[in-house]
Amino acid sequence: MDARAEHPASPHAGRRLALLTQHGKERVIAPVLDAALGCRVERVGGYDTDQLGTFSRDIPRAGTQLEAARRKARIGMELAGLPLGLASEGSFGPDPMAGLFPWNVEFLVFIDDEQGLEIAGRAQGKANHVHLLTGDWAAACAFARQAEFPAHHLVVRPEGENDPRIQKGIAVWAELEAAFARARAQSASGQVFLESDLRAHANPTRMETIRLAAEDLVARLRSLCPACGAPGFWLVERVAGLPCADCGAPTRETRAEVHACLKCAQRETRERGEPGSADPGRCDYCNP
Repeated sequence: MDARAEHPASPHAGRRLALLTQHGKERVIAPVLDAALGCRVERVGGYDTDQLGTFSRDIPRAGTQLEAARRKARIGMELAGLPLGLASEGSFGPDPMAGLFPWNVEFLVFIDDEQGLEIAGRAQGKANHVHLLTGDWAAACAFARQAEFPAHHLVVRPEGENDPRIQKGIAVWAELEAAFARARAQSASGQVFLESDLRAHANPTRMETIRLAAEDLVARLRSLCPACGAPGFWLVERVAGLPCADCGAPTRETRAEVHACLKCAQRETRERGEPGSADPGRCDYCNP
């Protein structure tokens, strides 16, 4: 059956989308978008995306996370000769709540040059991103098990985290032992730095976050503007002022959300549903 008939609400049904990746991201992105939108995500190769920056710090990333994803998408579109393209980019740091856990944020950018649209899906969550400096093989083994090796691959280098003598993509125990011995022999201090390999194909935890970013992108692409029908009609602003349940005074809690179109001037203010009032603990008057 024609994809456009199966997905009549999707403006991208039956269309080809270029996805530039060399780390297997098509395995989680294509099934999500193809099924929901009726499009066909096509992996584009022939370009070393590591040249745009690496998590192992041997090649720094230029610009922001979003800019890097946009640049990848554009390269893929040019290589494939397609007006529609996708690319993802991740970042890692401490969790935004307490700063105690490693955290992963993923952007998946969609570019439509025919409609002049750029829409980004986003997901975040706890990351498998750990590291250890040691000269002891037993400690390295314990660390590897903690890092969920070999399902999650490892990176090894002598001396410390910025040593250029790097061994990536270590995925079996014998290879890890050999890499550890080699790095320890290269190290003047006898220390070896081990860390998680954060490339998508080497880190299943990150791959799942990329899949969630694809789900978020689908939700945005399926949200069409009620005025012009363009995809990406989405939240752009939160309006504070939800009344306190005790005194009725406006609080800093969200009272309404504003959705807007990327193409035309259409905007909608949607009042928050239940609960229709804020906890007094969030009220500056009741709880100064």
